[in-house]
Amino acid sequence: MHVEERLSDSDHPVIKAKAKSLIHGHEERMYQMKSIFYFVRDEIKFGFPPKWDNVKASETLTHGIGYCNTKATLFKALCDASDIPCRIHTALIDIRIMQGIIPKIAFSFLPDKGSHSWIEVQIDAEWKSIDSYINDRRLYDGALKKLVMSEMTSAYSISRSDGNSSCEFNFGEQGFVHMGAVTDDHGTWDDFSEYMASPKYRGMNRLQLIFYPILVKRMNQNIKRLRN
Repeated sequence: MHVEERLSDSDHPVIKAKAKSLIHGHEERMYQMKSIFYFVRDEIKFGFPPKWDNVKASETLTHGIGYCNTKATLFKALCDASDIPCRIHTALIDIRIMQGIIPKIAFSFLPDKGSHSWIEVQIDAEWKSIDSYINDRRLYDGALKKLVMSEMTSAYSISRSDGNSSCEFNFGEQGFVHMGAVTDDHGTWDDFSEYMASPKYRGMNRLQLIFYPILVKRMNQNIKRLRN
């Protein structure tokens, strides 16, 4: 897929303004990262916007919702605007993690795996992974209850394949939220647009994109029910 423009548009005025407000008055790097983390986690609710993947960070701010790839794009833009070393790590993910969100009938028309991403930030010269910002807290709590009751290891946008999961600010010490469903590693990128332009990227085909608006409505309804 050809993407001409950078998706983590850190130079956009709304991104600059939001980054400034999030880190204002605090020089400590960890505080700045936590502030960005909790904003992306809870103020950008987990959900699916009108477009798939090819969504700029500034657009995600406007939508107020996002999923793994669009939230990573926003997180990256806010870090860039705050001079925090950050990169996007990509892979494929088993889409069964979205059982309970994607309608059952839709799985017949979707691939087994889809492109996925999370954030890595540099701390003391070491790159650390974080993905627990993907699900907002209310969704996470409701989804975790359903997942435990179902006795599945991955569903409702949570994976507990190793027995743990978390939506807290941590670098895996308390657990991740999606990592247990990640499969093929596709490496790190400075911008998600670079990944989308590569042969590794696995997006929707034309037919799937046609039906995406209908699917989005159903998925967002299911997410709302989990959150409530």
